[in-house]
This record gives sequence, structure tokens and C-alpha cells, in this order.
Amino acid sequence: MINLEKRLRAFAETGKSLCRIAHSLSTNQIPEDFSEAENRMHMQALDASNMNPWFTRPNVAHAIASIGEMLDQEKLSKWVEGYPQLKNSPRSPKQIAVVMAGNIPLVGFHDFLCSSLSGHSVLGKLSSQDKVLPVALAQLLIEKEPGFSSRIAFSEGPIKGFDAIIATGSNNSARYFEYYFGKYPNIIRKNRTSVAILDGTEDVIILEKLGADIFTHFGLGCRNVSKILLPKGFDPAGLLNSWQKWQQITDNHKYYNNYDYFKAVYLINRTPFFDSGYVLLKESADLSSPVAVLHYQTYESSTELMRNLESESENIQCVVSQMDLPINFRVPPGKSQTPELWDYADRIDTMDFLLQLGN
Repeated sequence: MINLEKRLRAFAETGKSLCRIAHSLSTNQIPEDFSEAENRMHMQALDASNMNPWFTRPNVAHAIASIGEMLDQEKLSKWVEGYPQLKNSPRSPKQIAVVMAGNIPLVGFHDFLCSSLSGHSVLGKLSSQDKVLPVALAQLLIEKEPGFSSRIAFSEGPIKGFDAIIATGSNNSARYFEYYFGKYPNIIRKNRTSVAILDGTEDVIILEKLGADIFTHFGLGCRNVSKILLPKGFDPAGLLNSWQKWQQITDNHKYYNNYDYFKAVYLINRTPFFDSGYVLLKESADLSSPVAVLHYQTYESSTELMRNLESESENIQCVVSQMDLPINFRVPPGKSQTPELWDYADRIDTMDFLLQLGN
């Protein structure tokens, strides 16, 4: 059994390695002192876009760097302070099946982290869209603490022999998960998206930061902003000038195909929209928007705004805003794609769920 101190140390050391790997991807320079596992993950990261065109080198580097920063020693220590029962190993360790999505690189890492750190064993089921990066990260962790080697496995076929399951997917796959795995203790996540709220006082810097919340990972993540809520009278076209640094996003052929397709559809249907040349801004009551499209809607009062947020809370992952809103899932502009350890998906405390299983 690996005690908590060793588990924490292993993840903290893994975080340092991930930061080094992200830097090597950004600079295209591999340090001579890279370990075997660090070098392997660097090479897998370079090759990721060949398997999934959405996984560009900058996006993979961003995902790896975000996890590396998340695993800071002080942050880990602060996080586990909220779970005093972690100091004792589970009396009855369980096998936790973790079904990972593949919409953005390493999107299932936090579930993997919670399952491993809580003292349980992990049985990972990988998405066909992200088959190598989670394995490379697990090998990096095992290099730091070999005791994890017997507690982490990945299944190529149907998953079986587990005690509880954490599964993330679309609304359709969630129905499948609930049908087949509903008899097990579970966390089953469905589609969510994120929104931004402006009050009209945002300066150029804030609006530029908002671009990262919209365009990082091509807008494919549940923490990506797909809709902006604007005060009545706000000129939405003015927003497009704030995001010029992202105009090269159309160099990705899959993104450009979406942009070109929806532009043609809107033109044919005479649907009003604003066009920046790399994103289409369209008024809509819908929360979710297609890739290369950003929805917007106006509000007249804070009362109306909060009423709309409450009615859609089950479909919103986080709210990006500088406003002081009475909600616990608000993040400042520019931070939606760098969640902290305690920013649980769907606001479900994964660690608490796992700790209850083993006692």
C-alpha cells in the first residue's frame, strides 16, 4: 500500500515533469536529462495530432501545462486538507472504472487523479480520440512511484471487474452508461458548456483574456465559452476586434470546415450574424454553439440574468465573468481552461464520492 505522503509526492513530481514536457513542446527542445517516461510522453504528444487533428501541438502543450500547474505541491497540500480521512488508507480499496472522454487532450485526468490519490485502483477506459496521452502520463506517474504499477490499468475492450464507475461523455452515451452501469456506485456526466457574462465595463485586456476561454481547444471543452450574455445596448460586433490573436485558428482544416459550412448555412437561410473571418457571432437563446460559432444574447437586469442562469444551471459547467455574481462556479476571464484541483466537474465532489466507497 502506498501511503498518502508517497502518493502526494509522486503526483507533485509528476507535475514538475509535465511542466518540463510542456516547455519542451513549446520550444521544440528536449532536455538532455529527460527521463525515459518524460521522453516517451514528449514523443507521444508530438504524435497526438496524427491520431486526432484537433490535438494540435499548442493545444496538447496547453493541456499538459495546465495539469502540471494543477499538481503544484502547495495546491495539492491545500486540497487534501479538506479530506482528513485521506490520511488513512481505505479499509477496503475498490477498483474504479474511469471512462474518459476524448474531446480535448487528457480531459479525464482529474478523475484519474482522484481515484489514484484516494487509495483505490484505477481501470481506465480510453476514448479512441485520446488513446496514448493518458497511458503516457500514467507511465510517468509510475516512474515517480513504482507502487502505482499494480494499481493502474487500461482496458482495450469492454470494462469489467470494477466496483464503481466514473464516466464522462455525451448525453447519448450517458444514457448508455446509466443503463449498463446504473447498478454500480457511479458518477455519470452529460454534456455541459460554459457561458460568459459581460456588464459593459470590461477593458481591452479582460476581453482579450476571454478569447482564451472561447478558442482554446477550438471550443470543444465543456469549460469553453459557447455563449456570451451581454447587457442591453451592448454592440456585439465590437467584441470581434478583441480576439485578433486567434485568427490563425482557421489554419486547422477541421475548424475551418466548420466555419465555412455554418457561414454558408447562415447566408443561405438569411440568418443575421457577425463575421470576424475566423468565428461567427450569432444571436441565439441556445447555450451550446457549433465549432466556429459563438452565440450571444442580451439581458436587461441582474434579476433576469440570475433567473436565466438558475434555469440552465444543470447545463452550465462554469460562468466566466469579472462580475461579482452569487454563484459558486464563476471563474475570471482567461481561467476557464486552467481549473484548480477543487474545481470539480459538474460541481460533484469526486474525492468525497471515492472516499465514501472505501470506508
